[in-house]
Amino acid sequence: MLLVALVGAALWVAGAAMGVPARGRWQAVGLVWLAALAINVVLPEGHPLREVTGREPALWLLVGGFAALVMVYRSGLSWLKARAPGGEAPATAAPGRFSETELDRYARHIVLRELGGPGQKRLKQARVLVIGAGGLGAPALQYLAAAGVGTIGVIDDDLVENANLQRQVIHADGAIGMPKVFSAEGAMRAQNPFVEVRPYHRRLAPDMAEALFADYDVILDGTDNFDTRYLANRVAVALGKPLISGALSQWEGQLSVFDPAVGGPCYQCIFPQAPAPGLAPSCAVAGVLGPLPGVVGAMMAVEAVKLITGAGAPLRGQMLIYDALYGETRTIGLKPRADCPVCGDGTAG
Repeated sequence: MLLVALVGAALWVAGAAMGVPARGRWQAVGLVWLAALAINVVLPEGHPLREVTGREPALWLLVGGFAALVMVYRSGLSWLKARAPGGEAPATAAPGRFSETELDRYARHIVLRELGGPGQKRLKQARVLVIGAGGLGAPALQYLAAAGVGTIGVIDDDLVENANLQRQVIHADGAIGMPKVFSAEGAMRAQNPFVEVRPYHRRLAPDMAEALFADYDVILDGTDNFDTRYLANRVAVALGKPLISGALSQWEGQLSVFDPAVGGPCYQCIFPQAPAPGLAPSCAVAGVLGPLPGVVGAMMAVEAVKLITGAGAPLRGQMLIYDALYGETRTIGLKPRADCPVCGDGTAG
């Protein structure tokens, strides 16, 4: 019998060393028990194999019966725990509450004095819309999802292209040809299954922008065309929604929070009209450093977290400019214009 026990123990240890799950190791031990029982049933008395495996089948039947009782007992305990009040935590918590997994995931936020549990709860209840799933949208979406923003919308009509992958890190090589919003949705859900992602595979248009923005608390603009920027600004101002805007050019990035509802300027206060063709070339024409969108997009996500939780001082009335080539940052003050056609009274002051 000792020999059989040693064989079973050796299989258990070897299986653990090879990473075999406990279920598989118990199956191997069970096969050893079955083999020992068969030897003592089939072979005649006095056979050498019976001599080294216990001699009597009754002994192995008792061992098997005891093991079966232990398994039934453990299964019964698990069944009772799952149904008893205060038992094992469910995989998902009730609306507005955090599961144990979420509490562990957001622990580094919760210990921050400026956020804490109330701040994380506000993130869970918040709704953020990101316009564009490209260079700026990609890192912003990733960090908003990781931070636990409860509902994240993303609108974009583009498909993933090979040339995007140098900087749009939310998309993978296998997503080439897929709509960006669905590629981003898959990445966010894989990163954090506790957030709701709403993809809109279309271009932001005047006939639907207001209804879309009304469903969200904060708008992030990561687009690369001025028509969409001005449209997003007009609608955000009309609805009193804060607009976090970022832009890139070669080695330089900039971002600001436009929120006239609390006294700051809007986007059109600072950029009254789009630049002439050729003065602001696209990334495809002028080029852009791959990690730069990650820096600026992550900063946009930071501003969203601050706006939602009330932590710190968002970049209202300020523009942060980052020069990656020389490792410099500077912040300039921005003021509203009285004659702004969007947020002003339309008269020069």
